[in-house]
Amino acid sequence: MAAPFDFNDDSVIVVIGTGAGGGVLSNELAQRGVSVVALEAGGRYLPEDYINDEWESFGQLAWLDPRTTSGDWRVAKDFSGLPAWIVKAVGGTTTHWAGASIRFQDHEWKAKTNYGPVQGANLLDWPIDAAEMAPWYDKAEAKLGVTRTNNLAGLPGNNNYKVFEAGAKALGYKEVHTGRMAINSEDYDGRMACQQTGFCFQGCKWGAKWSSAYTDIPRGEATGNLEVRSKAHVARILHDDSGKVTGVEYFDEAGNLQMQMARAVCVAGNSFESPRLLLNSASSMFPDGLANSSGQVGRNYMRHMTGSVYGVFDKPVKMWRGTTMAGIIQDEARHDPSRGFVGGYELETLALGLPFMAAFLDPGSWGREFTTALDAYENMAGMWIVGEDMPQETNRVTLNHDVKDQWGLPVANVHFSDHPNDVAMRNHAYSRGIAVYEAVGATRTFPTPPYPSTHNLGTNRMSENPRDGVVNKWGQTHDIPNLFVSDGSQFTTGAAENPTLTIVALAMRQADHIAGELTRGNL
Repeated sequence: MAAPFDFNDDSVIVVIGTGAGGGVLSNELAQRGVSVVALEAGGRYLPEDYINDEWESFGQLAWLDPRTTSGDWRVAKDFSGLPAWIVKAVGGTTTHWAGASIRFQDHEWKAKTNYGPVQGANLLDWPIDAAEMAPWYDKAEAKLGVTRTNNLAGLPGNNNYKVFEAGAKALGYKEVHTGRMAINSEDYDGRMACQQTGFCFQGCKWGAKWSSAYTDIPRGEATGNLEVRSKAHVARILHDDSGKVTGVEYFDEAGNLQMQMARAVCVAGNSFESPRLLLNSASSMFPDGLANSSGQVGRNYMRHMTGSVYGVFDKPVKMWRGTTMAGIIQDEARHDPSRGFVGGYELETLALGLPFMAAFLDPGSWGREFTTALDAYENMAGMWIVGEDMPQETNRVTLNHDVKDQWGLPVANVHFSDHPNDVAMRNHAYSRGIAVYEAVGATRTFPTPPYPSTHNLGTNRMSENPRDGVVNKWGQTHDIPNLFVSDGSQFTTGAAENPTLTIVALAMRQADHIAGELTRGNL
């Protein structure tokens, strides 16, 4: 175990956040002999601590610090203080994620080129492409133990999947299977196989699902090069007169303000907390916040085009049994503007427990129509829609100076309104999801509105040209050479795929780059 690093040790790399980006980055740097202090706002929980109960688990793991919302998205009406369902704990949202691990398609790295001008959208090509990312995807799939890669079998299909697959095949869909999942279908990497308990979103009690909480973090610590400080809420990033980052100030568990010196700082706090931290770190030299000469910090927030479809059948399905999201139809993920929108979407199996179904099916609903739907819960099958939403400059995270968190810091306001392309794609996806269930005899179908966001992207986007974004192709901020962004906020565009695999691949690639720059004396 690493001896604690001294507060004044300015040779360490400080990583803020321990999820798919920060947790992986911390370990990968530690494995290369780099000294890392990882600061995590939440507490530390391991599989034995997870709770197989939706509401109790939500209270244990969810990020519930105050946030505000605006814009015309349904979430602002239904869940105004909870724009996202993400985790505040060591391991970040890799504790809560479903495990779907899909590579971006080649065309999605260059959306501006491939989609052409889309009015009202702030499309941009990534400064990297599929060929550059392929070896890093290979490494990420091996790390996560992704099914249907590296000779790992797919997971078995539960009833929810069997209904979904039968409907998909009846419609002529070809690309339907139980997904590429970072959930062990067999013992792998010291972790056991999936036991099909069905509480994937509440933290995997078996450790069958990959999470940085019990893989990368302890492995990094075992090198002696990584120290993780939990319940450490970073308040601001500090810099010297030359504009280089020198360290961070954070509130420890007792509420005391501490300062950790750093050789470089890597921000990996999800797409709300990362821009919020850069904006809250404004100074006389950087009056608009750190790394914000472009004015793009906080802008281009994407959450994926989402929604759900549930179908009711005349026989029990018991969708809650088995893996929460092991099932995917990929046929609609293509780019095909003849459907009335650019980009594409995935349909993925989804099961919510009865408590969350009551909260999320149609928030605010009342009366017979709603209660009869819940009465039919045992006979229900469910799917989630995830598609590429359009980046818009006006969809953004800003500081709300009227609302302060428990540390007295302005909170993030999340402003989001659907782009017409998002609406057209969602309506198409609803109709296809309904058709899947009707093809196998659904008696009722429910297209349901989007939940609080789990896929939070953009807000510190990657760009070739410094005026178009916040970081370069390595996640290094254009303005400050020793300040990096290491999470989904660096995404230039969102693609149709669940983002975690790409966040992990980018973190592995960034660790390799940072270690090389340290060796070359450039950092």
